Amino acid sequence: MADSFVNIAKIPELRKRILFTIMMLGIYRVGIFVPTPGISAEAVQKIVSQGTVFEIFNLFSGGALAQFSVFALGIMPYISSSIILQLLTVVVPSIERLSKEGESGRKKITQYTRYGTVVLSLIQGFGISYGLKQQGAVLPGVPDWQFYLTTMVTLAAGTAFLMWLGEMISERGIGNGISLIIFAGIVTRIPVGFRDAWSIKEQFAGFFGFIVLVAFIGFIIGAIIFMERAQRRIPVQYAKRVVGNKMYGGQSSHLPLKVNTAGVIPPIFASSIIMFPATIAQFVKSGPLQAIASALSQGWVHTALYAGLIIFFAYFYTAVTFNPVDVADNMKKFGGFIPGIRPGKNTSDYIDRVLTRVTLGGALYVAGICVLPEFLIRQFGIPSSLAYTFGGTSLMIVVGVAMDTLAQIESHLLTRHYEGFLGAKAGGRFRGRRT
Repeated sequence: MADSFVNIAKIPELRKRILFTIMMLGIYRVGIFVPTPGISAEAVQKIVSQGTVFEIFNLFSGGALAQFSVFALGIMPYISSSIILQLLTVVVPSIERLSKEGESGRKKITQYTRYGTVVLSLIQGFGISYGLKQQGAVLPGVPDWQFYLTTMVTLAAGTAFLMWLGEMISERGIGNGISLIIFAGIVTRIPVGFRDAWSIKEQFAGFFGFIVLVAFIGFIIGAIIFMERAQRRIPVQYAKRVVGNKMYGGQSSHLPLKVNTAGVIPPIFASSIIMFPATIAQFVKSGPLQAIASALSQGWVHTALYAGLIIFFAYFYTAVTFNPVDVADNMKKFGGFIPGIRPGKNTSDYIDRVLTRVTLGGALYVAGICVLPEFLIRQFGIPSSLAYTFGGTSLMIVVGVAMDTLAQIESHLLTRHYEGFLGAKAGGRFRGRRT
């Protein structure tokens, strides 16, 4: 593996992509500490420390919410806009046709997603600015209208810049830019999490309790890697065909169905859906809205809703990205068939039935991992900041994004005839979720 990292420096294109990605993420980290005008940072930090929704939001934004920087909204408005567009793709025929028009249709949907991101950022910016004004977190002497307008424009501009930053990383860097921005925000909180775990070790059997916590984190990481690489293989047989003077086919293969086809998308989508109304409601001094914010931010209602949304988005995203009918048609076109299953509709129905069962296991695994922090907080008294830093959602995003990025780096190495990270003696190449 050490040789593989050395080989990265030997490929100019890959070296430039990695350096570009690091530079863009460095710019993102610098922007975390650029404050929004007219805000008392101490008052905002007190408000953020009061509720678990803010802790999750602050974790995904890399601490930008606690600083109330220009990146306080993070990339979540972009994710919410993407969710809305994907839902509209399923229910609105015109947008569905647009999504099937190839590159031009994809660019048009991307443009709509950008517009939606700006609109959602302005709405969230106004809600947060109004709530901060109600909570007394605004510096004295700042007019209301000026504060509202400045906060809305500043936060929307910060989110738009992050959206551009993510697209630049995806185009000119390595890995998925949006996922890497969330990844960078979570990773920077991990050292603070270890420091907090060490500071409270006396509450949990001292040094031995700290070692148990580290071992538990390692176990969760191992379980995530195992499940992310798990797949259900459907055997496929190709019939022999004679083309000219040559015979093709007659070989056996398999169709791999990932246990977790959707990857880290379901918890990110579910978090974004829950955070949007909960964040707005938490800032407004109203009895019913405060009750909604409390229900959405903690307790069994939050846990059940979060798990349900994860399961829903696991099935939804799998249905969007994997079409059994197209797979069956392509298989039939090249003379492939599943033993014991007739080609065509019977094959697509069989694949869909297997995929539904496999996705159920993957959705339950993702939901179980992501609600793990709630269990740790209630049953073992782990501080919420520590539980969410090393909890299921954050670790799953970190591990998943790291696997995807390593898989892309390895593909560059293999195309240049270099060995992958595992090497030939270790049994082949490293496989991410999308490999």
